[in-house]
Amino acid sequence: MRKHFILLSVLISLAFSVPAEETVHSSRGEKIAVWLQEKGLSPDAAVAAISTLPIVELRGAVPVGIVAFKMPWWRVFLIAVAGNMIPIPVILLLLGPLSRACMKFSAGRKFFDWLFARTRKKSASIEKYEALGLTIFVAIPLPMTGAWTGAMAAFVMGIPFWKAMRYILLGVMIAGIIMTTLSLLGWIGAAIAGAVLIGLAVLTLARTFKPW
Repeated sequence: MRKHFILLSVLISLAFSVPAEETVHSSRGEKIAVWLQEKGLSPDAAVAAISTLPIVELRGAVPVGIVAFKMPWWRVFLIAVAGNMIPIPVILLLLGPLSRACMKFSAGRKFFDWLFARTRKKSASIEKYEALGLTIFVAIPLPMTGAWTGAMAAFVMGIPFWKAMRYILLGVMIAGIIMTTLSLLGWIGAAIAGAVLIGLAVLTLARTFKPW
């Protein structure tokens, strides 16, 4: 029970540490959204397209849909979740064959060695929780997390396809709920998240420098 409580606490606390990172994601998303609209895409299609992109993903698409496009929040949520999940089965199914084919060449071996080492480093702290850890890894709004990296982590950890899909989808939906809530709250949401983040930083420093 204690382990599950700690894990849930980490999920909740990290979930509200969004704004600094999501400001970057939102800014990128807005630039991409403007470019897509110039190309003639509808707001629905633009939100879906942004959600499929690595790094930006759902966390950049939701603020664009709600704040920039003034779309209904439930519509943005559904489109962004669906868009974010589009590349995931492709990554899970093709990463293995693609990496094996490319690693026959020196440049490909170096790239995938770097990619897998980076993914293992990012996923090491959640590996002991397996599928539940994968959900948290996808849901928390931190650099180099999200569905794309989560799919690579699932491949590296050997999580079966349908199990990985299920838990990545759950993580994407949690991230969508967090981003939708913060986007609807506006500055209030940013203030709440910032206060929680500062509190967590203070607690972390206090524990770090706590005398033995």
